[in-house]
Amino acid sequence: MELVVEVLALLLLTRVCGEGAERLGQSASVGEMLAGVGLAAVATLLAGGIPFLDRLIRSEALDFAANLGIFFLVLFAGVEMEPKKMAAYSGAALAVAVGGAVLPLVAGFALAWFYLPEGELKLVQASLVGVAIAISAVPATVKVLMDFRLLEQHLGQVVVAAAVFDDILGLLLLAVLISQLENGALPSLAEFGWLLGKVVAFFALTIALGVHVYPRLSRKIAEMEAAALEFSSLIAAAMAYALLAEWLGLHWVLGPFMAGLFFEPQRVGKRVHGDMILIVGTIAGGVLGPLFFLNVGLEVDLRALGELPMFFAALLVVAMLGKVVGAGLPARLLGFERRQALGVGVAMSARGGVGLIVLSIAEERGFFADGGPSGQLFSVLVLATVATTVLAPMLLKRVLHPASPP
Repeated sequence: MELVVEVLALLLLTRVCGEGAERLGQSASVGEMLAGVGLAAVATLLAGGIPFLDRLIRSEALDFAANLGIFFLVLFAGVEMEPKKMAAYSGAALAVAVGGAVLPLVAGFALAWFYLPEGELKLVQASLVGVAIAISAVPATVKVLMDFRLLEQHLGQVVVAAAVFDDILGLLLLAVLISQLENGALPSLAEFGWLLGKVVAFFALTIALGVHVYPRLSRKIAEMEAAALEFSSLIAAAMAYALLAEWLGLHWVLGPFMAGLFFEPQRVGKRVHGDMILIVGTIAGGVLGPLFFLNVGLEVDLRALGELPMFFAALLVVAMLGKVVGAGLPARLLGFERRQALGVGVAMSARGGVGLIVLSIAEERGFFADGGPSGQLFSVLVLATVATTVLAPMLLKRVLHPASPP
């Protein structure tokens, strides 16, 4: 019963804060994340004074719901997109992804190299800073685009495809850094080829299943005209793809996206597709997505601002400008209008849950083990990750709707 009360309290908080943000002309996700930031700050100030509050911010139910939120947000992005459109936009998306990854990667590395003290972990830590701000998190980006009804538009399709490319690149680079940290050397050409081979194998297998197998099963289920069975089959496929991604050493977040991508009206029928858009979209946008963003906000430790204020400020500027220029400039060169190209860069700047996942993996592997300023690096990177995710929808609103009230 306690878990039910905790989830209910958190869900009510997200809805109130999300609605408040929308009334102020902002994205609901801004209010949901700020609710988490505020909750974490109050819990820190009271230092265990309210047991119920401590249980809320450490709730296992919230962690579970947040992971489900990632699952459904990415699944919804896949269902909303069409493989033909994604293929048509893949060239533009790849250019946006490369530009939006390389510039922050190099700038973040240079900034960290200048700031961090000498030590045996300096190289991998500086590299990790670059990787952390090179990422564009698919779930966070999807929610931002959903809030502004941009997911189905040209801008949204390019941004989501580019964010998928950036996530893959970020996870590959993290694997390289882990190898360097554990073995004292970069992976060999054969080992790196093996990593790339697993990425290719995952997409080859999921595309083959999506084109030739899954639609046939889905059509047979659709003939029964049972929305529950159709929903179950979609979830089962997404989970199977997620397990495949994990088995190949990739992140599971790629699984639900690929499962949703081939769940298109031409393959499963317009009625079935419409039903799943409604069901999955409601779960993602109305229940689990807000809890995911609340959980992102809870990761913030505001004390990091007092410990490394100048480095945090510089990192935030590099993280935002790196994406705006690195992703926005290729978008402009590829034909986007000036304001839309700027919107592409801003939307790509949200790091969200995937950024936090990368940082948590790095912490577990000992990237921040040497203490001192570099030991505080984890808190600063988490804070910057959340800050970019809060700023992205706020800035996107101003860029695409400049006449809207603040």
